[in-house]
Amino acid sequence: MKIETTDYQIAPLLDQEKVVDIIQQAEARLAELTGRPITLIAYSKTEGENNL
Repeated sequence: MKIETTDYQIAPLLDQEKVVDIIQQAEARLAELTGRPITLIAYSKTEGENNL
């Protein structure tokens, strides 16, 4: 899947251990429910102009 947008960027979570833990827990739970591996990707809104 290819997503092209300037409205969002990959969320900078390097120093956000608690946030990463929550995302990983959600991935694990969703994988349990679906029986398939799940990967969640965190995006954050790009600051500045609206790029529509």
